[in-house]
Amino acid sequence: MGIKSFQGRRAEPEKLQSAAILVKDYMSHSLITFRKDDPIIKVIETLMKYKISGAPVVNERNELIGVISDGDCMKPISENRYYNIPIGDRRVEEFMETDVRTIDKDVSIFDCASLFFKHEYRRFPVVDNGKLIGQISRKDILYAAMKLRAQNWHS
Repeated sequence: MGIKSFQGRRAEPEKLQSAAILVKDYMSHSLITFRKDDPIIKVIETLMKYKISGAPVVNERNELIGVISDGDCMKPISENRYYNIPIGDRRVEEFMETDVRTIDKDVSIFDCASLFFKHEYRRFPVVDNGKLIGQISRKDILYAAMKLRAQNWHS
């Protein structure tokens, strides 16, 4: 359990004229994040407002402590119906996933695409020296692939 990183192999310059295309080149830097004490209703409202499926949970030092997703929000909704537990009183820490896989900023996008293919993750937080610095999603990889489609796809 806990935060685990996919280090991948360190990117080396391509044999062609350009350098390897890395996670840091396509990751999102400006992220919506939550704190463990945030109300779960805030998460639901934010996910809906910004049309996202989840977000990192960080502490006061911006260290990644978990991830909360739309799927994680199903439990309090279900419990509200069956057990009459007010959803407004529930907090992120009760439902967030703490067994989080992260990825290094210097992993090749092709290796990252392979990890997305092998695992059912929708996103990987990017952590540097314990701090959350970004996130890469499947859509970011698709964007990179479309941008690179005219080039040789070897890394």
